Amino acid sequence: MSAGGFNRLPNGSVVVALTLPRPGPSGLGAGPKVRVLVHAANRSRALTRLRNLGLRAVYLRGNAEPPTPDEITAVLHHPDGLLWRAAPEAREELWHPIRALLKTAVR
Repeated sequence: MSAGGFNRLPNGSVVVALTLPRPGPSGLGAGPKVRVLVHAANRSRALTRLRNLGLRAVYLRGNAEPPTPDEITAVLHHPDGLLWRAAPEAREELWHPIRALLKTAVR
């Protein structure tokens, strides 16, 4: 289960933002929350991108926590279009590529 939301961009693509439990060796829910941003053609493809990376229990219900303009800018300027930040409320923390999150989950 996750909290999040999306914004449709003028070109028709979307940016989806989800607040998820940090993945661990035993799956989701092993640690503190992380904020994940995904840029994709539509909401379904954004969630599919995350599920294909092993985050199987990811759903978007509603639009309670849409991405902020700063989050949209960050994900649009990243070549992969997938970012995360460990502490969603800490604005000082930088965004990381998704593979850094998944690498720590495998250990």
